[in-house]
Amino acid sequence: MDIDDSFGIKASFQIVPEERYCVSAEFINAIRQRKHELAIHDLNHDGHLYKSKVQFVERAAKINAYGKEYNAEGFRGAVLYRKQVWYDELKFAYDMSVPNVAHLDPQRGGCCTVMPYFIGNILEIPVTTIQDYTLFNILSDFSTRIWKQQTKIIAGKCGLMSFIVHPDYVIEARTRAIYQELLQHLVDLREKESVWVTTPGEVNRWWRQRAQMRLVSTPDGWVIENSKDDRARIAFASLEGDRLVYEMEDSSPPILSTDEVQYSGVVETAPVASSRA
Repeated sequence: MDIDDSFGIKASFQIVPEERYCVSAEFINAIRQRKHELAIHDLNHDGHLYKSKVQFVERAAKINAYGKEYNAEGFRGAVLYRKQVWYDELKFAYDMSVPNVAHLDPQRGGCCTVMPYFIGNILEIPVTTIQDYTLFNILSDFSTRIWKQQTKIIAGKCGLMSFIVHPDYVIEARTRAIYQELLQHLVDLREKESVWVTTPGEVNRWWRQRAQMRLVSTPDGWVIENSKDDRARIAFASLEGDRLVYEMEDSSPPILSTDEVQYSGVVETAPVASSRA
């Protein structure tokens, strides 16, 4: 939290509630007092959450109870294991267990998108960049080169950048310096390219607001229904050669077209996870 705060960035910390660690009230309060977020990270991180439907239902009830106790809106499965057809058992606003690609993860596959999307009532915030474990321990790449390549590609698609960084893996000076370089890169994107650097909880709230907005034609022109955000704008798209350009409507108060997406960065850390998830 000290490192994140030194760059003016708030993070989401995923908490394993049973067996592996001591999760004290003081620890939980320290996260909240410093304006960071927390989410529930599996139940005990043994990798068997989805072993059977019966076991999953039993564990999901406990996971939901911890979510209520910790006032946590988000969830992530251990090792990024997931089975979305069972998500109706989870009582969370958002999930962060699905990578966009997973060719180096234990569970292959992915959602093939860099945008949030709904699975029933749960908003899926996909993992869209390489994990620190994969970078350091599988690829033996001790640099931010791949992260920077990925952020450039995602920015080109106006997508969402999400990062998993384990404090376990950035304790040593070498890897800590790489993490700090990543944070500085996000600061540069925020300052130079207007990237919204925020937390998963804020992404969840924004995406739900966005889903409620409707563009409606009235005798006085186009308006947005159900807009609760004063950053909203209407944008008119047109072609200039082979490029799509947007002309922003000058309105007061400003209104946002649901077609306008500003890409976002989300920093997510899991301080109590010691394996790849």
